[in-house]
Amino acid sequence: MSDRHYEVYDVFTSEVLKGNPLAIVHDADGLDDEAMQRIAREFNLSETVFVLPAQNASHTAWIRIFTPDYEMPFAGHPTVGTAVSLAQKRFGDAGSSQDVLIILEEQVGPVRCGVKLSKDGTFAEFDLPKLPERVGYNYDKVAIAKALRLEPDEIGFENHVPSIWDAGVPFLLVPIHGLATAARIHIDQTAIREVAPRIGHRQLPVYAYCRETMQHGSSFHSRMFVSNDGTYENPATGSATAAFAGAVHLFDEPLDGLLRLSIEQGYEMGRPSNLQLELDVKDRKLIGARIGGSAIRVAEGRLFV
Repeated sequence: MSDRHYEVYDVFTSEVLKGNPLAIVHDADGLDDEAMQRIAREFNLSETVFVLPAQNASHTAWIRIFTPDYEMPFAGHPTVGTAVSLAQKRFGDAGSSQDVLIILEEQVGPVRCGVKLSKDGTFAEFDLPKLPERVGYNYDKVAIAKALRLEPDEIGFENHVPSIWDAGVPFLLVPIHGLATAARIHIDQTAIREVAPRIGHRQLPVYAYCRETMQHGSSFHSRMFVSNDGTYENPATGSATAAFAGAVHLFDEPLDGLLRLSIEQGYEMGRPSNLQLELDVKDRKLIGARIGGSAIRVAEGRLFV
């Protein structure tokens, strides 16, 4: 029986018991796919990361990301949380500011992360390993409203319409009118199957967003729902934010240069989260994007597996 160190971080927050919790299992050598899946079910968080030696000597680590039901090729809050954890393991609790470069090998490809350690907290930002691509989708506003138990006239705002985007993980992005509409979303398990096609082993997740926000400094408010055998909400979803970068670029048509956005999520769950999104635009084209956020360790222990 092995003795492995694990940690639990709250990600996309600087306060404990907020944001999106993440389990990180270090020294995961010797665990096969089945063992990783069973451990992820044991933690029963939205994702569990297993840290392995990097396959490329110039990279920091190879990580595998599991939900309680399947492995993910890429996810945002595991990337941010693991980058912060590995930077802290390397440098300890920073007495002064320390910038650290972490390169994580994920199924989607190498992910470059910049981590800032300081006595005031930690922040990590990563370059999107894949720019968002739009997936063909003929939306039905009435059917989408039924699936979210909203009214058809609450779907869409300005020139934003429902769309599917993929930046490593595909999402159905649904613009909605405002906070009151967001608060009333309740997924209809039958109707959602008609509007969110099944891709691979899972139902397409739904990411609803609006411009009205709870926090003055936020740019958008969002909620994300996963529907498989049941429905659960995720308090902070980096991979959805990565997909959302495509919708922002298409519908808002930002000018050339750097666009910084702050996305709030998780408020309806009592797990408020803040995700930073940056878009690089040149000749009106999206040429790069980054996602960042804070993370804080809330627990650690030993796993005897």
